[in-house]
Amino acid sequence: MGRDFPNIPFERYADDVICHCDSEAQATQLKNAIQQRFATCSLTLHPQKTKIAYCKDDRRQSFYPTVQFDFLGYTFRPRRTKGRSGKAFVGFNPGISAKSATAIRQSMRDWQIHLRSDLSLEDVAKLVNPRLRGWINYYGAYYRSVLSRVLAHFDSMLSRWVMRKYKRFRHRPGNAERWVHGVARRQTALFAHWATFGIAGWRAGAV
Repeated sequence: MGRDFPNIPFERYADDVICHCDSEAQATQLKNAIQQRFATCSLTLHPQKTKIAYCKDDRRQSFYPTVQFDFLGYTFRPRRTKGRSGKAFVGFNPGISAKSATAIRQSMRDWQIHLRSDLSLEDVAKLVNPRLRGWINYYGAYYRSVLSRVLAHFDSMLSRWVMRKYKRFRHRPGNAERWVHGVARRQTALFAHWATFGIAGWRAGAV
């Protein structure tokens, strides 16, 4: 890149690379050159991951079949957002990827919190908050509303925990969910995602 394409900025992490081109023609030229360079090193580009994406937004409105890509757990794609003036517009912005969201939900299921009726609610919070904070610190840098909906999955797990721990909530998922909602209102700081997104974020994620 430094020798043949010094004017094309790029980012690399391990074997994932993004190159910022000014046109499709430039991107195609660069892709072919990289492919040839890899071949001399007995390497190949990943056939599914390697693609040319058009960063479509309100300023770039041409048609192109690929208008998103994943990088480091984020999906970059057109998203509706608000500027500093409060006016809405479409930007090309990152948010947690579907693959990362699925992995987080699977990690939560692996905790099997609903089986830990021996724990108090405060004990549950101490157990899971480090992981919740880690996800929030990384994936919450952009488009937190997307992440809030992912982490709201934990609230449904808490409802299952409530039904198992308290007899009066057995086989009453609606009552258990309302109980969790009430705790979220009264003790917003108890769980990291409640503290970060607030009650409004909790409600939005639970819908």
